[in-house]
Amino acid sequence: MKRPLASRHVTKPALVGLLMIFSSMGSPFAQSQGPASDRAERVRRMSQDAETRGLAEPFKGITRNGQIMPDLFAIRSTGVSTEPVRQAASAFLDSLSPVQRFKTLFPVEDDEWRKWMNQHFYVRQGVGFAEMSETQRQAAIDLLRSSLSAKGLQQTQDIMRLNHTLGELNGNNFDEYGEGKYWITMMEEPHATEPWGWQIDGHHLIINYFVMGDQVVMTPTFMGSEPVVATAGKYKGTAVLQREQAKGLALIKALDTEQRKKAAIRTAKQGQNNVAEAFKDNVVLDYVGIRAADLSPAQRDALLDLIQEHVGNLRDGHARVKMDEVRQHLDATHFAWIGETADDSVFYYRVQSPVILIEFDHQPPIALPGVERGKPTRQHIHSVVRTPNGNDYGKDLLRQHYQQHPHPHRH
Repeated sequence: MKRPLASRHVTKPALVGLLMIFSSMGSPFAQSQGPASDRAERVRRMSQDAETRGLAEPFKGITRNGQIMPDLFAIRSTGVSTEPVRQAASAFLDSLSPVQRFKTLFPVEDDEWRKWMNQHFYVRQGVGFAEMSETQRQAAIDLLRSSLSAKGLQQTQDIMRLNHTLGELNGNNFDEYGEGKYWITMMEEPHATEPWGWQIDGHHLIINYFVMGDQVVMTPTFMGSEPVVATAGKYKGTAVLQREQAKGLALIKALDTEQRKKAAIRTAKQGQNNVAEAFKDNVVLDYVGIRAADLSPAQRDALLDLIQEHVGNLRDGHARVKMDEVRQHLDATHFAWIGETADDSVFYYRVQSPVILIEFDHQPPIALPGVERGKPTRQHIHSVVRTPNGNDYGKDLLRQHYQQHPHPHRH
């Protein structure tokens, strides 16, 4: 049965209007009229343009050749309870005001899942941490804590903190940057057996978390930062993505000369190389690099350890379920590399199989002052985890669910 608040949709212009209401009430978003209003209109148009282009095609999923590999994902019991996640999500929804709840809740099949972007300017829906009360923020953190591993929660919070650091480095520009500029939306009210999920969306942090019964799909996930290490300021010493960086470099170093030639797409790292970021849900990306089948047992273990580092942001039980799925397709898994292999090199790597896509990229600076423009730096990292062949956002599981249990309200 359709739950009433999940049947409506809040548009981007409506959200801008709500934020302007909050501004007039003296909220953390408060800003003067005039130039601020012009900027709000500008970013609204930029956001709508990105969505129009990005959602022009219906969702299909990432493929290697444009064709979905069938029968990779099945509705089944994992034996890992999602009840703590459901309870935390319900408590978060219950903490919201009627206005907040209205703009936070969407149908589970809504395109809101696909409306995420790493860029800081993007106009987001849902309820933002900056506008939450302390009680609501704690409920939001409890939702993250119940859904993620300890490592995943730490990295999530540290990315948010480093966005504050970026504001400090840009003359205390907290209109554009800050640890509160992250929004949560809920796709359907939490349910023990019916599909639902949640999304957090903000600069350098996007997690899509689909739940159906005791199954979880936590992709697309985007984790990054600029800077990656805070050398001063409120969060001095905070660092993210260092293990993902170190383990990728360790894997390429573990390959012999001939294997490195197979893995390397090219040795010169220039610009940005990630291809599966925002609004790239249907990208066609053929396998490149070296196959795991051509690795030694020790090298295969190193590859699995690298994959685990990314998958391990998911709560432990469901991370094990995902890693079991990865192992079933290990021989078909490819590892590719761009860049040199010195201890201080900048680089890009990709891990790709029928059931997982991981990208890690050292990016040129965008907002980091005092750094050479156009040249990739270790102080700006993007990482993306995807589920190819139609199961990002749990879409393939949702498709199968609707086949087995038709929903008259689906639209």
